[in-house]
Amino acid sequence: MAVKKIRWGIAGPGWISSLFAKDLAFAEGAELVAVAGRDLGKAEKFAREYGVPKAYGSMEQLAQDPDVDIVYIGTLHPIHKENMLTFLRAGKAVLCEKPFTMNADEAEEAIACAKQNGVFLMEAMWTRYLPAIRKVREWLAEGKIGEVRLVKAEFGFNVGWQPEGRLLNPALGGGALLDAGIYPVSFASMVYGVQPDKIMSTVRIGETGVDEQFSLLFEYAGGRTASLHGSVQLGMVNDAVIYGTKGHIHVPGFLAARSATLNVSGEEPVTINDDRKAHGFAFEAEEAMACLREGRLESDGLKLDETAKIMNTLDSIRWQWNLKYPFE
Repeated sequence: MAVKKIRWGIAGPGWISSLFAKDLAFAEGAELVAVAGRDLGKAEKFAREYGVPKAYGSMEQLAQDPDVDIVYIGTLHPIHKENMLTFLRAGKAVLCEKPFTMNADEAEEAIACAKQNGVFLMEAMWTRYLPAIRKVREWLAEGKIGEVRLVKAEFGFNVGWQPEGRLLNPALGGGALLDAGIYPVSFASMVYGVQPDKIMSTVRIGETGVDEQFSLLFEYAGGRTASLHGSVQLGMVNDAVIYGTKGHIHVPGFLAARSATLNVSGEEPVTINDDRKAHGFAFEAEEAMACLREGRLESDGLKLDETAKIMNTLDSIRWQWNLKYPFE
């Protein structure tokens, strides 16, 4: 039996949206029908490249398109909240790229708008929906490695010296924590199911005034910890390891995980491999579409309450660093 088609719009014809557009071809029942950007020319070029029927020069036009069921927001994160409010008020379901917003206040405002309008809203933390990560969650739920005591995760890459570029420009919400750090912080939240009781951190603030490198130590009840690291000036291995009292789980390149290995003391390791052809965004798209078909207003994989709490954790870290953006 064929699944009900879900018609997608894309907000922001940039690089991340191009990856998402390519992946929609692997998501059963997905149809890409429109794209919008502040520059109509860029939106039209994107539409030609990915075979999108309609291109708009404003988000308001996309929000009023009756043929769009859900909008993927792939714009720069300082305007995520504004974009979400535009679509949610128009009754459009939204899948918003990470980081969800710039801070917890913005996240709460967007979530309140979704609830007030009875519209589906989801953070596009694609890692959560990858087959390998779903299996990791199963192993944890089954207690395969016993009580989890330590989580280690990192995500770092070297963007080079681009002071006017998105990643190093404070006016564009630059910095390692919101762009790279969201992954290990969200991973720790997924594993423990709660936010830390205590946060210790170190940071390197660069010449442009944003965080270029950081290390975090989270402490939870019972002495459980998470050691998390990120950078936009250092190429890192980008693995995650979950240590428990009966063994550990290793996830190479965890944010785009294609495999995970379960190591239980006294047993042979068990590895799950994902030989997908898609980049990986198709899985979060399928989750969002499943929610729409079932009439759910949020995903069980990452509930809106957790998204808001993660943003609050990120705020707490930045306050330790006295790092505020010009528009905050």
